[in-house]
Amino acid sequence: MSKDEICSYVNHLGERCHAHAHSSQYCYWHDPNITKSAPDSAQKLEQYARAGGMLHGVFLKNANLENLNLVKKGSQRGFDLTGADLYRANLRGAHLFNTILIRASLMKADLSNANLHCAHLEECNLLGVKLIDAKVEHIKIGETLIQESRAKALESEGEHEQAKDFYEQAEEIYRNLRKTSEHQGLVTLAGPFLRRELTMRRFQEDRCSVNRISSKIVDLFCGYGEDPLRVVLFSWALIVFSAFFYFVFGLRFAGEFQVFSLQQTLEENTIFFFECLYYSVVTFTTLGYGDFIPVGFSRVIAALEAFTGSFTIALFVVVFVKKMTR
Repeated sequence: MSKDEICSYVNHLGERCHAHAHSSQYCYWHDPNITKSAPDSAQKLEQYARAGGMLHGVFLKNANLENLNLVKKGSQRGFDLTGADLYRANLRGAHLFNTILIRASLMKADLSNANLHCAHLEECNLLGVKLIDAKVEHIKIGETLIQESRAKALESEGEHEQAKDFYEQAEEIYRNLRKTSEHQGLVTLAGPFLRRELTMRRFQEDRCSVNRISSKIVDLFCGYGEDPLRVVLFSWALIVFSAFFYFVFGLRFAGEFQVFSLQQTLEENTIFFFECLYYSVVTFTTLGYGDFIPVGFSRVIAALEAFTGSFTIALFVVVFVKKMTR
């Protein structure tokens, strides 16, 4: 076959498809002018893939690929459809275990009842994809969606309104993934999707708005209810921070005022700091044994710590119970 008779498609690695070209200079699978809607399209694609045909950038827009089976048995690496266009493709019941769909488009594709276990979906356009009863365990979508990356780029260029539109699209995708995960009981997968969904919603607010600031605080405190460890870390940070102020401004113990002083030995200051740490824990947990008494500015710190501590403990209980009972 001469060079003019083979497909003109060249992938991002510089590799050329060696399938027979039509008059369009592209092969059947890379020709954007051919709609693969025939009833046997799925079977033909399977044969093409297993014969070693290049799947990079295949044009499958509106294709009828119901019950497609692209599982590569006995291999740790699935079939590679990097950059494929699957816009509005019918993939109901498709078997895509471990399939590589990096930088592909699944926009508005129908993946109902499909098997997407371990599929690589990094930088894949998932807007409007139908995932009804689709198996999504261990899917890999990467650190950010393409909509999210595009929104950040637009924000840096000052195009805030366009950025909001892309953040809204990213929120919709994360919500779709979260609902699908929850429906299947995949709570460890649904949790991170919820956090990303709410983060995308936050980015749609004006930078200095009350809603955005309060949402950020909730994220920092507890990861939108998905990270109890953040509550614990905040608690210890507050305890140590408050202990430092007690150490500087002093406490009263047994009628005697105690405070950090350069005239005291290192051992005496160290012992007093640990006493301040003890008092901070007692105040944070609102136990109030009464052996130490705050004086001066330490009273303000103690009042703020007690109020924040009671709120934080309640928050931890709520977050922990939520995680354990999902």
